[in-house]
Amino acid sequence: MLVTIAATFETSLARVAAAASLYYLLYGGMQPVWAMLSDRLGRVRVMRLTLLGAAIAGVLSASAPNLGALIAARALAGGLFAAVIPSALVYVGDTVGMNSRQKALADLMAASAVGTASATFLGGLAAYLDAWRLAFATPALAGVALALLLTRLPEPEGFAAERKEGPLTQISRVLRRFWAVLVVAIAMVEGAVILGFLTFLAPSLESVGVSAVVAGLVVGLYGLAVLVWTRAVKGLTNRLGAAALILIGGIMLALGYASGAWSQSLAGAGVAAVLVGGGFAFMHSTLQTWATEVVPEARATVISLFAAALFAGSGVATMAAAPLAEAGSYDLLFALAASVAVPLGLFASLARRRYSEHRQ
Repeated sequence: MLVTIAATFETSLARVAAAASLYYLLYGGMQPVWAMLSDRLGRVRVMRLTLLGAAIAGVLSASAPNLGALIAARALAGGLFAAVIPSALVYVGDTVGMNSRQKALADLMAASAVGTASATFLGGLAAYLDAWRLAFATPALAGVALALLLTRLPEPEGFAAERKEGPLTQISRVLRRFWAVLVVAIAMVEGAVILGFLTFLAPSLESVGVSAVVAGLVVGLYGLAVLVWTRAVKGLTNRLGAAALILIGGIMLALGYASGAWSQSLAGAGVAAVLVGGGFAFMHSTLQTWATEVVPEARATVISLFAAALFAGSGVATMAAAPLAEAGSYDLLFALAASVAVPLGLFASLARRRYSEHRQ
């Protein structure tokens, strides 16, 4: 919707991209805060409270009279939505054993992928109909509904005992663990490669005359691809091992962005969306599982730092790449993404293998 919003407020694409960048940065920056509060208030309670707050931010976004108000509202929404997925991840870590955890996280990712695919297509449709404000109001209504449904979900067993240790102690415990710091650092680069550059896949199509609704439909293949590829990940988890899954993800990311660099066409973007979705499914679900096990006694803190790094990386990448998008240099933009994906996959795969050897 970036192009349509820029037209509405009669401003540049680079300025409008700040709304996405600040959303990502606040989404990442608030992770440790919500982790501390979830240790005190409860995983489910924090999800419910932030969903209600995000609903208010969605209404403010939908009614924004100017770009400044929209950027502020999206930043607020990002900061509040920041609690939901990480709290869900920690909830899975608290309630599902290690042998089944990656499969459970893959199911969670698959559900998220369905939402991503639906929202990408509907966002494109809203942009085509010049109804982008409705696209911000819809998640607000969904947030209220989910907050009510979550009243049925119990807190994890042993939650009261876990609250005894203070947040600074938890952070200190995590920062003293080499593997925890490493997986958080890898997440930052992954966020830049996947989420930061993916933001510009739809605008690259619109730059060659493709309508917003068709661009949204093509990029929506990313979410559907994540859904399909997560099924493959579940079947291959025990056969290949974590290091191999991460390497496959890195290769798919590189090939996907290479397709986007090669051609800003429906075919090029479609292949990019499918392969980047596959890279996300293979790499991210494996890194998430790794993050839940490096410091099990401070799982919420690790996950919060992991998610903070992921979205901080995506926010920085979106901001850094915006001038290239403004200039129409999408081939260079996606070529840079592909060039980073290769060393990312190799390094993360090697690190995961070394971690397994270290544990043994």
